[in-house]
Amino acid sequence: MLSIKASITGISLDAAGLVALADLSTISKRTALTGSASVFDILLLAPGIHTQQQASNVNGGELPATGAMTSGYVFRIENQATVYYLQGIGSPGCLVTVYVSQNSDSRLRDAFSLPEMLYMLPIALTLTSLALLGALHDYWAIGVLLMLIFARFVNMVIIKRRTQMGWKGVKEPGVVGDLLVLLSQDRWIRVRGLVDDLKVVASGQWLRDETTIEGFASAFATLVVYATAALASNASTLGSLVIALLLLVSVALLVHVVGEPKKYTRRLDMAKELIEETGRNDWAVSMGLVLPGESVGPSKVTL
Repeated sequence: MLSIKASITGISLDAAGLVALADLSTISKRTALTGSASVFDILLLAPGIHTQQQASNVNGGELPATGAMTSGYVFRIENQATVYYLQGIGSPGCLVTVYVSQNSDSRLRDAFSLPEMLYMLPIALTLTSLALLGALHDYWAIGVLLMLIFARFVNMVIIKRRTQMGWKGVKEPGVVGDLLVLLSQDRWIRVRGLVDDLKVVASGQWLRDETTIEGFASAFATLVVYATAALASNASTLGSLVIALLLLVSVALLVHVVGEPKKYTRRLDMAKELIEETGRNDWAVSMGLVLPGESVGPSKVTL
């Protein structure tokens, strides 16, 4: 039977628990990309557990100007999660088209998609780590992991409470929408889909402010994460190595890529192409993309 004294000769990992205190934004960014939190998230352990409630800051404060090319109205997208997602897929001097729709695909098929498999793998690693530490009888290390899981549980509950669906405007069944989003660094995103679906991701509030009780609970969960750094020194060297590797590998697995955008030599070319396609230019004038009364044909104006 393996002993709790199991160690690796010549290596000291007494400070391995400090890995959990790294202010990485991996978890908060995943929260923004998924829009909420799942029960399974409590088994996804990575550095930055204590930063999950800061998910509303992932957009860097950017609230991009947006033009409704079907109605001519111009507004700003204030949903931080949507802005962060668009920032990630945008590229300078390029137009990226995004289609928004209700998720009606087969859950079984989605379960075998690459993002879902990358999500489930860290969860499997957490369970494997707990089993391995149990075989080592390293109860200090098991306690540290359980404390991190508890901190994740508290943050998960708070996030689910803060992301309840709120005001999204009046319903417009069957109406098709077409938005142009102007991000910083000349990144242009075209968001298409039914108006009601677009309102879900572009209007209202995504993550409401914490209540007093939620703030206290979040602070307590943060203290639990910091306590794990102190208690991790009691684990065996092998147990500390398992904890450190679990946290680091989980960060590396929360990554996926998107397709190639359409590149333009001038922003004006992109604007005129969309004006010609939509048959109206009021949205482009309001966004400062073209001058009032400017024709869709060739122009001497350059950007």
